[in-house]
Amino acid sequence: MIHPDTELKHVNKDIGYGVFATKPIPRGTIVYVKDLFEIQFTQEQFDSLEQDYKTLAQKYSYTDEQGVWILSWDHAKYVNHRCDCNSISTGYGFEIAIRDIAEGEEVTDEYGLFNFEHELELTCHCMNCRKVLRTDDIDTYYAEWDSLIQQALQFVRDVEQPLWKFLDNETRTALMNYLNGHECYLSVLALKRVEEEHPYLIKMHKQAR
Repeated sequence: MIHPDTELKHVNKDIGYGVFATKPIPRGTIVYVKDLFEIQFTQEQFDSLEQDYKTLAQKYSYTDEQGVWILSWDHAKYVNHRCDCNSISTGYGFEIAIRDIAEGEEVTDEYGLFNFEHELELTCHCMNCRKVLRTDDIDTYYAEWDSLIQQALQFVRDVEQPLWKFLDNETRTALMNYLNGHECYLSVLALKRVEEEHPYLIKMHKQAR
């Protein structure tokens, strides 16, 4: 579920549609949660789809750390990538605004956390554009992304959170335990899909669930 103060708008003929803020969304705001309405496909179910459906799923879905394809029921599936994104996925499973998002500004995300199986050419054209999304970007940039997230998490309790009620109890508890200093921070590495898991990643995946 995407933040309610957003709308779907056409960007241009090359990009297509994007998601834009209809009101200011301050840093630390949860902008997306994986709620109960999201459509989920196992890898086996995805493989059984006809090619036209696979193409749509590959365009509008992301893959979680367990290899499940997640297709958003609302316009969250139209959020575009930017290498200087203003929101990002967290190890807790929700996405957070890592800087203030102005009214009318496009809400953008970091696709490097979505477990792509192939490289993808990037066309965000920002100053620090990586040009190509690589399958190992999470290994290269996780520390940088974690730093941005940890800074944003400091504001979670200070801003309005319309999506808070849609977080599951385990996620709320884990997040509050971190904010209150009772648990360690959960790195974005918990989002990484791996076939043969390192013990450190197994521990983080169990925490994330």
